Amino acid sequence: MTTETTYPIEGSCQCGNIRLRLLRAPKLIACCHCRECQKLSTSAFSITAVVDACDVEIEGELKHWERKAESGNTIAAKFCPHCGNRIYHYHPDKPDVIRLKPTYLEDTRFIQPTAHIWVSEKQDWFTLPEDVPCYPKQPGG
Repeated sequence: MTTETTYPIEGSCQCGNIRLRLLRAPKLIACCHCRECQKLSTSAFSITAVVDACDVEIEGELKHWERKAESGNTIAAKFCPHCGNRIYHYHPDKPDVIRLKPTYLEDTRFIQPTAHIWVSEKQDWFTLPEDVPCYPKQPGG
């Protein structure tokens, strides 16, 4: 029997330097299979929860990192300067929406992927679920 997730949900990075609180359910949860996310997660994909920035409270000083995406857009990231855990990504021109790394939260039952993206770069051994939308690259971009 699965119980419904109750918000807010508390969490932290591995070392505890960064504390976070998710106040509301994410807009969507995506599994990204691009090579960059495989490097980030050291696995087949990275899980991302798209949320409004106002729906997350973060305590602790974060460091900044960014790179260019295939589209030419900048992908910015915030991470813990002590343990290196990536906390979230965002588009610098749209800071009101962030892509939170949700596995740092204490209750992860809400992590039910609603999309798999960049499946054109997925690991051959991973079988995509039939009941979740899949996109060869970034949807809408």
